[in-house]
Amino acid sequence: MFLLAASLLLLAAACPPNPAMRNYQLTYPRVKLAYSRKWPQLQTLLRSRNIEPARLEVFFRVFKVGRRLEAWGRNQGETSFRLLRTYPLAGTSGSLGPKRAEGDNQVPEGFYRIDRFNPISTYYMSLGLDYPNASDRALGAANPGSHIFVHGSDVTVGCLPITDDCIQEVYLLALEARCAGQQDMQIHIFPFEMNAQNMERYGKNPHYRFWQSLQPGFTYFDEHLDLPTVAVLPTGQYAVAVGK
Repeated sequence: MFLLAASLLLLAAACPPNPAMRNYQLTYPRVKLAYSRKWPQLQTLLRSRNIEPARLEVFFRVFKVGRRLEAWGRNQGETSFRLLRTYPLAGTSGSLGPKRAEGDNQVPEGFYRIDRFNPISTYYMSLGLDYPNASDRALGAANPGSHIFVHGSDVTVGCLPITDDCIQEVYLLALEARCAGQQDMQIHIFPFEMNAQNMERYGKNPHYRFWQSLQPGFTYFDEHLDLPTVAVLPTGQYAVAVGK
C-alpha cells in the first residue's frame, strides 16, 4: 500500500502546469474579484517565504481545538513547508471525534485531499474534500455523508467556514498551486495538536484509539515539515510509513 501511495505522489508531482484552469476560473466574478483584492499581497507573502508563485505547492492543516486552518507552502521539489498564514474557523459544529454518518453534524478528522473548486458556492467560494475516504467508509455508517468543504461564511453543519474574506485567500493559494501543476493537494484535520501532553489529556475519550492512528501523521509533519505517506488499513485505521 505504501509503494502504491508513493507512486501516486510521484505521478501527481509530474503533472504539467495548467494555466487554462486559471483562465477558466477567472470567468467567474468572485474569482476575478479575489485576484484583484488578494493576489498582489499573496505574491508578496510567498516571496517573503522564498516561494515562487509559479512553483507553489500548498498544504492545509486544521485543528478543532484552537479553531484554526493553517496554510503552508513550498516550492515544488523542496522538502520543507513554510507556514504562510493561519485562518480562524468562523464556525464549528458537532464535537471532538470523526464524522461517521450523514446528518451527524460532525466535522471529519483524518487525512484528506482537495478535489473540487467551486467559484459559485452558496457559501461564496469553496474547496471540496475527498470525504468520505477509505477510512471513513470502513469505520462509518452505511451512509457516512458527503459534500465537506472549506468555504466562506460563518455557518456550518460539518464543513469548515473561514469567512468570505479569508476564503478568497485560501481559494487562490489552492488554485495557483493547482495551476502550477500540484494535483495531490492535502488537508489534514485533527481534533487537537496531537502532542504527548494532549494525547494523555484525552486518553479516556472513546475516540482515543482512532486518534492514535492520526498521531504519527501529525508528528511526522511537525518533525520534518514534510508530508507523511499514509495508508488505510482494512480496519479503517490510518498507518504512516516509517522511514519515508
